[in-house]
Amino acid sequence: MENREQEEIEPCVSITIDPNNNKLNVDDFDRICTIGTGSFGRVYLVQHRASEQYFALKKMAIREVVSMRQTEHVHSEKRLLSRLSHPFIVKMYCASWDKYNLYMLFEYLAGGELFSYLRASRTFSNSMARFYAAEIVCALQYLHSKNIAYRDLKPENLMLNKEGHLKMTDFGFAKEVIDRTWTMCGTPEYLAPEVIGNKGHDTAVDWWSLGVLIYEMMIGIPPFRGKTLDEIYEKIILGKLRFTRSFDLFAKDLVKKLLQVDRTQRLGNQKDGAADVMNHKWFTDIDWDDVQNMKLTPPIIPTLYSNGDTGNFDSYDECSDDEIAAPQHELELFEDW
Repeated sequence: MENREQEEIEPCVSITIDPNNNKLNVDDFDRICTIGTGSFGRVYLVQHRASEQYFALKKMAIREVVSMRQTEHVHSEKRLLSRLSHPFIVKMYCASWDKYNLYMLFEYLAGGELFSYLRASRTFSNSMARFYAAEIVCALQYLHSKNIAYRDLKPENLMLNKEGHLKMTDFGFAKEVIDRTWTMCGTPEYLAPEVIGNKGHDTAVDWWSLGVLIYEMMIGIPPFRGKTLDEIYEKIILGKLRFTRSFDLFAKDLVKKLLQVDRTQRLGNQKDGAADVMNHKWFTDIDWDDVQNMKLTPPIIPTLYSNGDTGNFDSYDECSDDEIAAPQHELELFEDW
């Protein structure tokens, strides 16, 4: 990146979507490169020809989605994101499908994954961890006010926009939970005890995951690790924590209160909900209005040389466009997509 000349980055303009016809026409975009891969699809950086604006296009092979039993998850992600609007949640513009794939068009988050910055520096300082935790708390408060459990909070699902503010992405496991749900999903090291114990779970799982995330940001590894899944799950259910001597005392207290095995005692899951987390001593110096309005200066400002810069993403081999059409009975599963 040192050899590239830095350009003045133009402010993004919003693509106009007709509210009566918010379908995506993939042919209106030029595909630049792959910026992410998954089990049944890819995410591409694309450029809208008319506006020259950059977006992230998520393409999922219908045959793979169905064979991996992810039909409900992708429907849920689209349904939820279409009605969510929050500064710390990725914006989905529109969606479409053809006989091969499902498509979802998102804002392009040029800063890349928080995970990559954490791995590069190994740990974050107390103030850095607090900044990102504060933005996550605002997003969780918003989601939980709509009875939505995110269920997959981890560094890989948190991305930075070009200014360095955080955005929650990948809502495949998110679910509207009125009472409880029993589906076991998420990342092993981040699962709450009630998920592992199949006791039914709700939005409280997100506060547990926040505790795991704060710990990992400040120590560099999650608190519950093991060589096997059973070993990881056993440690989670026991809930024993070890902290380094340098771990901030207020942060330590918050993590302990978030990582309560008994969810009825877990901070964030009590009478005042997210307000209890916001009022914790670790956040004493935080002005929550400034957080919500993105007035705080991010600790990491991504290096970008143009609006379409992909330097904050890993490089991927591009795959061929030889695709197999999904059979009619599978296409019918996405008629309302």
